[in-house]
Amino acid sequence: MALIVQKYGGTSVGDVERIKNVAARIKATVADGNQVVVVVSARSGVTNELIARAKAINPRPDTREMDMLLAVGEQETIALTAMALHALEVPAVSYTGAQAGIVTDLVHTKAKIMNIVPTALRNDVAAGKVIIVAGFQGLNAQGQITTLGRGGSDLTAIALAAALQADKCEIYTDVDGVYTADPRSVKEAQKLDEISYDEMLELASQGSKVMQSRSVEFAKKYGVIFEVRSSFNHNPGTLVKEEVSYMEKVVVRGVAVDKDQAKVVISNLPDKAASAAHILRALADASINVDMIVQNVGHKGLVNLTFTVPKEDAHGAVKVLPAIFEKLGGGEVAAYDNIAKLSVVGVGMRTHAGVAAQMLEALAEQNINVELIATSEIKVTLAVPRDRADDAQRAVHTAFGLGKV
Repeated sequence: MALIVQKYGGTSVGDVERIKNVAARIKATVADGNQVVVVVSARSGVTNELIARAKAINPRPDTREMDMLLAVGEQETIALTAMALHALEVPAVSYTGAQAGIVTDLVHTKAKIMNIVPTALRNDVAAGKVIIVAGFQGLNAQGQITTLGRGGSDLTAIALAAALQADKCEIYTDVDGVYTADPRSVKEAQKLDEISYDEMLELASQGSKVMQSRSVEFAKKYGVIFEVRSSFNHNPGTLVKEEVSYMEKVVVRGVAVDKDQAKVVISNLPDKAASAAHILRALADASINVDMIVQNVGHKGLVNLTFTVPKEDAHGAVKVLPAIFEKLGGGEVAAYDNIAKLSVVGVGMRTHAGVAAQMLEALAEQNINVELIATSEIKVTLAVPRDRADDAQRAVHTAFGLGKV
């Protein structure tokens, strides 16, 4: 008897009929002799609707209250899914993240999982029940509800698979697996049979909507092999694991675009050894993730610092920095949300040169300007105009022959 963790995203449980379909799939898994723990997201569109209502009342709502509000979406889904299973005569019980023993840090709206105490889950699984857990949420040490950030249900599923030492983890979504690019923007995109943790992590962190990047990081840390597949068919998906058969034979494995980005420009910053350190420390303390950092020498003892942040954090960055400028003796900040990040990823890039040059040549042929460049062992990322992001993705996908995989 295998223990399987299954996660169903918002589109998979988008309405009553889809919830019934999910219940039927779960029942079939149980009928095959498996124990099943299920993680579900809020129904498609519910979280966005709740956010819109909150911002209609207060444009910048309190983060604690946002967690209280957003946790409602998953709580609805777990109860409905359990009811659907009961209708199929499958014993099932629903759990909120707190009831499931998911303990997080104190940060609201993007908390990190600190520990899982799955005693109650183990007891109900042993009793033959299907467990339905609310993804995306947990409880901090102060007894407050927290949420794990966009895509947090993925993290819940991976973390539970690790804590329960599950035999298998399946991530069900509205696509057949992981593709070389977003198939909605690039018609020639190809599904991958398997992909390494490192490549999946880079694709996820750079805008691929298939998995939350923190969930992939967690899977790599704890060795959780998982499969990304569609809840609308029974086709094989994409297996994500440490080592894959192709490894360094393929230079570029996929292309990702992240349009939810902003560029922050700090000008007239005193050219001191600790200036950048103070800036980045203040942003880190505000839980703002910074990427693609470029420092330019200015004039008369001043420098300019440019970096990217998630678009939702741009206002926070602009708000937190003036206090640091006062301590440093100068500085001005402005944010621009007209950019997107375009990335190519592949473990084969470690042993092949010229990837950045090939990207730039492909974009130059389409008259697409590049504002920032960042590289790592297995990734090259460029900041491009947001309104040309899809054109840029198609051009680079074609340049590396990814449609022929």
